[in-house]
Amino acid sequence: MSQLSPELQAKVSAARERLDAHTYETVQWHFHPSTGCPFWLDYAKTQIKFDPLKEIKKYDDLKKFPEFQDEWLRGGPVRRWVPQPLADKPLYVFETGGTTGVPKSRVSHDDWRTDYSNFSETLSDDHFPRGANWLMLGPSGPRRLRLAVEHLAQVRGGICFCVDLDPRWVIKLIKKGWMEHLEEYKKHCIDQALTILGANHNIQCMFTTPKLLESLCQALEKQGKTLKDVGMKGIFSGGTEFTPQWTRFVTEEYLDGVFMTPTYGNTLMGLACSKPVTPADGYKISYYAPQPRAVTEVVEFNDYNSTVGYGKTGRVKLTTLTKELFVPGFMERDEGEREMPFDKYPWDGVSGVRPFHELAEATTVGVY
Repeated sequence: MSQLSPELQAKVSAARERLDAHTYETVQWHFHPSTGCPFWLDYAKTQIKFDPLKEIKKYDDLKKFPEFQDEWLRGGPVRRWVPQPLADKPLYVFETGGTTGVPKSRVSHDDWRTDYSNFSETLSDDHFPRGANWLMLGPSGPRRLRLAVEHLAQVRGGICFCVDLDPRWVIKLIKKGWMEHLEEYKKHCIDQALTILGANHNIQCMFTTPKLLESLCQALEKQGKTLKDVGMKGIFSGGTEFTPQWTRFVTEEYLDGVFMTPTYGNTLMGLACSKPVTPADGYKISYYAPQPRAVTEVVEFNDYNSTVGYGKTGRVKLTTLTKELFVPGFMERDEGEREMPFDKYPWDGVSGVRPFHELAEATTVGVY
């Protein structure tokens, strides 16, 4: 960390203190007999030989927990994850991953609203005007993304228009090799978007995936239009296809000055924001998790408790720390490079996010 300025080092230290305090509070909540959820209370009694209430005092202490198994999130009963004070609150269940087999589920009360309200604070009013309406061109159904983007639009004073898109059907079409059907389904989704954009709804902001953004721009081009022509000012997008090469291509070929910011996230993390992407930096994309509610680390492939050096490659490890959900050390299906803290987000980031090489052959990207 010697490369950091004294001012940035002070911010890094303060952020770490906040993370340590937040970690302690979160563990106390999830493991106390009066507030904890059934899963963690039972786990503390039967699966570990230490007392989290006494021994987890800061973030690094979370290494005492064994690796989190994603199978724990597959199947029910989902109420075993609900902390006692939330048991009588209105609850949602969202799916994450699970393009085959039983999907992983996350039960939630208000976290998704909090995550996207916080994300709203990172958006520029110039590019995402207050009061403007939004288009959600992405996965619907059991994913939380549709509701979350709708909430984001509402927080910013707008109304969200949504298309109907089933990513599971896209995956099936790809695996069956039904490329003609895939193209028709993609066209069906893009046609919905074109209809909405052409209906005088004052839509100036959008969420979509990289592949769908490119397809939408191509469809508009056939009409002799650009995103700017239909009133678009700001786009946030996300997906493993978000590479520097693709970002440069779509910026130079299609955006026509419309602002675009990459994001990296999922139902467990919320949204990791990107450091500003610039031509001067080769369109490099570096993501920073929404600490202290979620933390990403880039760890050694053969030791998930050891972070790699800055600029080095490792697997992405996620820790979720909210009152609704505690997930220590979830190993993502991604790898990337560890990035230095910077002024706006004074903690580690990750760049070059791509499917974890040991799983990459089994990963079907689909609409992402």
